Amino acid sequence: MPLQNRVLPTQEIVAEPGRGLLMGNRGTLHGPDRRLGTTRWRSKAWICCVLDWKGVRRDPMPPGRWTALFFFDEAVALAAGHRPCHYCRRRDFLRYAGAWATGRELGERPRAAAMDAQLHFERVDPRTRQQRTTVQDLDALPDGAMIRYDGRPALVLGRHVLPWSWEGYGDPVRPPGLVEVAVLTPPANLVVLKAGFAPILHPTALGN
Repeated sequence: MPLQNRVLPTQEIVAEPGRGLLMGNRGTLHGPDRRLGTTRWRSKAWICCVLDWKGVRRDPMPPGRWTALFFFDEAVALAAGHRPCHYCRRRDFLRYAGAWATGRELGERPRAAAMDAQLHFERVDPRTRQQRTTVQDLDALPDGAMIRYDGRPALVLGRHVLPWSWEGYGDPVRPPGLVEVAVLTPPANLVVLKAGFAPILHPTALGN
């Protein structure tokens, strides 16, 4: 029975055997029985990490320690409201913070806490504690954004839509007449993508 530690583009954390390219965390979400309670975050620092850090092997749900979460790829992580870890992914974090500054015309890269606060405001409705989404023009979205299409998450790439599942991305389609779409990726991460941050994508996104 798989543990409940796979993150969907909709922020939900599910028990799913599908494999991912990245790991991350939102704090300690599990109890001694290795099951999640009702809490889905303990911190505003929702981060996205590498799977292998200097060969260290770690229990995904150790007692009293942070819960290891897993993402299909970085487009999914960004859609769920995460950002690169400044510790294990230092170079990617600096690229991300640099794109954040460029996209907002800031004089310097912002600190992690400031970005986390903005992301949290944009990704979670404080009343329902559910994911916030926006409605935007499909043609205005950057590569790497994720939307809701035909009732399921999908990736935007090359002005096409690639349906997503744990088996991989489907064939790219250009739905006729589709103009406005429900966007899962928070606006702050859209700004970063538009400013040139290139997320790690699953090989199926590129036809491999």
